[in-house]
Amino acid sequence: MTEQPDYYADYADFKQYETPGLKPKHVRQYDTEFWGPTACAPGMAVLEIGCGTGQFLLYLASKGIDDFLGVDFDPGVGAVMPAAIRDHFRAADIWEFLGGGAEGRTFDRIVLFDVMEHFTPADGVRLLKALAAILRPDGRVLIRVPNNASPWAGQYQYGDLTHLARYTSGSMKQLALAAGFECIACLPQKRKRGLRRVLEDGLHGLLNRVLTEPPDLWSANMLAVLRART
Repeated sequence: MTEQPDYYADYADFKQYETPGLKPKHVRQYDTEFWGPTACAPGMAVLEIGCGTGQFLLYLASKGIDDFLGVDFDPGVGAVMPAAIRDHFRAADIWEFLGGGAEGRTFDRIVLFDVMEHFTPADGVRLLKALAAILRPDGRVLIRVPNNASPWAGQYQYGDLTHLARYTSGSMKQLALAAGFECIACLPQKRKRGLRRVLEDGLHGLLNRVLTEPPDLWSANMLAVLRART
């Protein structure tokens, strides 16, 4: 039997970790992709799974969130993470972190940017069920994944050999239901502004009129907001 390579062994070199900054464009992006869609507010507790080098954690601090935590399996990201947020970072296997009770903490919002595609669908269900145990009443889970209904998703879906699952808005809703959640919104990720954004939206509008079965979302990545079913 051929030995399977460990793509995570060289993941730091593949990702080329650098200390992140937080520019106004990043704040606008996270406002659009997280703050607004999840109705977040100061005073909430936020957990990011797969936090990487910590740019989103910097954003949370800038928005007045005091109770936040980022978890990543790779301890190497801590070496380049800004010192101001390093105390809010845990290098841990996610199954061990959640299996150990998440340090006894619960959260109003849980974020997984570009994470769920690294799990098989079965493990995705398992992960969401584990997150439900630390989600506060009326909490929200935000997920960003490549949108495989879009013809533009390939560079994101297939640009990383550690990706194990492919999602559309339909299969994301199916995943949520299997884990005891409901998907209350599936949204496009819009990366650019200005003329390029206008032209792209115009192209998609034209394709919607021409194609017999256009995708419901054209963006290369999509966002899903989940809430636990009661």
